Amino acid sequence: MTPLAFAGILSVSSAAELNPAAVTYKLPDQIPWSPVDARGAQNAVVVGDPSKPGFYMVYTKWTKGNHFSRPHFHPNDRYIVVLKGTWWVGSGPKFDPDHGTVAMPAGSFVTHFGKQVHWDGAKDDDAVLLIMGEGPATATEVEQK
Repeated sequence: MTPLAFAGILSVSSAAELNPAAVTYKLPDQIPWSPVDARGAQNAVVVGDPSKPGFYMVYTKWTKGNHFSRPHFHPNDRYIVVLKGTWWVGSGPKFDPDHGTVAMPAGSFVTHFGKQVHWDGAKDDDAVLLIMGEGPATATEVEQK
């Protein structure tokens, strides 16, 4: 097969229409992100509704600049994949981003166990996460020590 024939096959296959009963998708520019909140994070729900019972998946982006959540816990386990950047994770009620965090580079997998205190965020670069779990995905802040 000549390179030109191969290029023709690629252009035809990229123009295929998918059956929406079999496959749905959103390209990156079609995913609706929330504005950056006061903590320096933004979210995009991609599956389910984290405020309701049931499975959900959310992209979370922690923006660079020492943006962190404060010590908190969730009622259910959460499973997180670091897609981009370095995400910094701490546990327990003592909030100390400079000495109490562990770096999770892209490709890391983290489990936040339900009802266990943790906190997290970004330091020198943005961190993009995929968070999955069973809702409702509430967060309860705890007294910092």
